[in-house]
Amino acid sequence: MTTRTVKGPASYFPSIEQRYGRPIEEWKALIRASDLRRHMELVNWLKAEHGLGHGHANALVAHTLAEERG
Repeated sequence: MTTRTVKGPASYFPSIEQRYGRPIEEWKALIRASDLRRHMELVNWLKAEHGLGHGHANALVAHTLAEERG
């Protein structure tokens, strides 16, 4: 049996859920519901409004925007 190592933004997800107490899908829903569309605007919003650290906010935004681009 092979264990996959998660790389990229998703590698932050377990620590984000543990530290901030919300599932990743909830964070993604907040990002999608925001009127903001630019990467750094969303990162700064998550930091200011929800108290996320820069790396965690960046990982969530990068992953969410990549999903939307397909």
